[in-house]
Order: sequence, then structure tokens, then C-alpha cells
Amino acid sequence: MPMYVYAVILPDGSEAETFEILQGMNEAELTCHPETGQPVRRLLAAPNVGVKGRSSLGKPNLSDGNLERLGFTKYEKAGSGKYEKTLGKGPDLISGS
Repeated sequence: MPMYVYAVILPDGSEAETFEILQGMNEAELTCHPETGQPVRRLLAAPNVGVKGRSSLGKPNLSDGNLERLGFTKYEKAGSGKYEKTLGKGPDLISGS
């Protein structure tokens, strides 16, 4: 079931607190807060979907092999504002002035 975000609507029409609620896609949109009875409006929110290439803990797989396969360049700090390339294309050294 998807998670929906709602905002409580104040008497002046402005939005107050927000809350999330799990609802079935076929369920009607809420018109009032389930606990307080205050009027509410459903807000647009980015969906939380699974992303291919994530570890079992939900974190992105940022291994060197995966980064290079996807075309990224990786730099590591070498000290004194300098960064050395460890994989990928691009200059071997980046330095800040």
C-alpha cells in the first residue's frame, strides 16, 4: 500500500501540520484528520520506490567496480586541497586554488 502525505487545513486556509498514512490505491482520499477530525488536504510527494543496484540495507552500491561500470569518475582527497583520480576518465589530479 502506498504512503500518502496530508496537511491539516487551518480556518484561514493555510496548511498546518503534516502527517503520513498508509492507504490502498482504491481508497477514497481523506477529507478530515483520522484522530482530530480537522479538515485535511492530500499533498503531492515523491514516491518511495525500490531502486535497482541497492544493497540489502537499502543503501546504494558505491563499489569502485559499480561506479566505473556506470561511467562515474572517483577522486579521493590527497591533501592540501588536491584530489587524485582513483577510477574513471578525467584529469589525474584536481586542485583548488
